[in-house]
Amino acid sequence: MASEKVLSEKKEIVKEILENIKNSESVILFQYQGLTVADLSDLRNKLRDVESEVKVYKNTLLKRALDDLNLSLEGFLNGPNAILFGKNLLEPIKVIADFAKENEKLDIRVGIINGDVADINTIREYASIPSREGLLTMFAGGMIQYVRDFAIGLNLYAEQKEN
Repeated sequence: MASEKVLSEKKEIVKEILENIKNSESVILFQYQGLTVADLSDLRNKLRDVESEVKVYKNTLLKRALDDLNLSLEGFLNGPNAILFGKNLLEPIKVIADFAKENEKLDIRVGIINGDVADINTIREYASIPSREGLLTMFAGGMIQYVRDFAIGLNLYAEQKEN
């Protein structure tokens, strides 16, 4: 039987996983087998810029934490997995999706978005959403049409009053 010290260490790790999942808007489980250390370091640096981190835990400890949260990732908890914990919703998903496009050895498997399990198609949909700046630009472009039409209308009205 395992010693009390080992059991308490494992309980602390499960507690850490629970806290990371609860404090994250997006959690992505991915396989990293085949990536070089430099590639993984590059990914960690890009994720650090968007207030995210990558951790590697034993699948059994991750399963215990997920069971405590009543989440099931059966079928995905085999082989070497890494977990991305993102404080924001979109930015970490975009970073890892872009990185996966560049490095075909990174395999995004499943995610937890806002506390719900999300399959790979849902993750891809979130990754395709434009950034905040892009959305604001699209919004401003749409609004400028109305301002332009209003200005043309005022100009035509002023010309009509002059005649």
